[in-house]
Amino acid sequence: MPPLEKSARQRPLEKRPHEYPSQSYAWYVVAVLMFAYIIAYVDRSILTLLVDPIKRDIGVSDTQVSLLHGFAFVLFYTLMGFPIGRLVDRRHRIGIIAAGVAVWSVMTAACGGAKTFTHLFLARVGVGFGEAALNPAAYSLIADYFRPALISRASSTYVMGTYLGFGIAYIVGGSIVAAVAGMPDTVLPVIGVIRPWQMVFFYVAAPGALVLVLLLTIREPARKQLLRAESGEVHRGVTLTEFGRFLKLNSGTFTAHAVGFGCLGLLVNGMALWTPTFLARTYGWQLSEAGVAYGILLLVFGGAGVYLGGWLADRFDRGGRVGGPFITASLCAFGVVAPAVAYPLMPTAELSLAVMAPMILCSSAPWGVAVSALQQIAPNEMRGQVGAFYLFTVNLIGIGLGPTVVALLTDYWFRDPAALRYSMVAVSGSAAILAAVSLRWGLTHFRASLDRARGWQE
Repeated sequence: MPPLEKSARQRPLEKRPHEYPSQSYAWYVVAVLMFAYIIAYVDRSILTLLVDPIKRDIGVSDTQVSLLHGFAFVLFYTLMGFPIGRLVDRRHRIGIIAAGVAVWSVMTAACGGAKTFTHLFLARVGVGFGEAALNPAAYSLIADYFRPALISRASSTYVMGTYLGFGIAYIVGGSIVAAVAGMPDTVLPVIGVIRPWQMVFFYVAAPGALVLVLLLTIREPARKQLLRAESGEVHRGVTLTEFGRFLKLNSGTFTAHAVGFGCLGLLVNGMALWTPTFLARTYGWQLSEAGVAYGILLLVFGGAGVYLGGWLADRFDRGGRVGGPFITASLCAFGVVAPAVAYPLMPTAELSLAVMAPMILCSSAPWGVAVSALQQIAPNEMRGQVGAFYLFTVNLIGIGLGPTVVALLTDYWFRDPAALRYSMVAVSGSAAILAAVSLRWGLTHFRASLDRARGWQE
């Protein structure tokens, strides 16, 4: 019999349950992790403001740029999640994060030294490799720092780093792009001639050092909600067979979660890459001012949306409507459909940005509860692997396909760069509908998974 099907009487939880750390310290840890997430998103997203100079100097198409943003990054970001997830379930999680920060910062700087599409592609692969260490470890840490009633809110606060990172990338990155635009080329030893857009990568890579210093101030928490008691410092985790049984037992939940959040990821990442370029091509804005305007919306409405999602999920759960994360995610996904279709079709940039605001609010709200939903049904020994599975499915669809599907429609269906807005309408509208339907269908399965989880938690 799979271990998760046994009752609490058959398999007790920890013999000596640990106390949770003080709430002030726990929230400080979330703040440090969120700062790391912000820097990660700045490093991965800055490429979106450099589309035109990269195309000019390296000689690539919209589709190739989308591959740099999506497939190159997601290649190792998704694949490495599984071995890293198993390490997270057994080893020192803060050390794993620190190693990842060092790798992605160095590889972001390597993007600045790239001379060809191949060089830039490989450097982006390295950024994804490093960033793959952050989320599985952070999700697991947060679940050990907070009581179950606060996990949705704490996870949502951490995931706010996504949109804060997006916003800072566009606001600060847009300012940096504008500042270096008039600079002459720079000659660096060994690397050679560096264009102004390449210097941007060096600038955004530097804050990684500060993240490493802050990680020294947080400590590894005791693991809680273990499926089996552990002795001393030994932490065995679970076998791959046991993890496979867990996935099979909860296959409905994981399928709905992967499709629903994958489609939301497709929408978010497709729009994130192409919105500044859309504003420039459709309304004649400078790329730097388009980035700042879009960044402000992401910072305000994206950050607020993620926190709102966690608050709503906790509210639904406290009100007796079991399955708050899935209820919240499906409602918000339905709310995305109309503004996602409308904003690229507006006659002016100002109207487009106004309609974009509720789309960003609704599309950001589900992301914090995406994490908390899986943490609520997974034992400690599986949380890193569950986080890796989530990142694999969501990012393979979202980051891997989102930017590229938009570019393929523009390059090969409409065959006109000015038709980018219609590609965005087709992708965002259909993705939002599929996400909403899938998440609503998954609510029943998620409630069944929660019932099973209570059997080994009590």
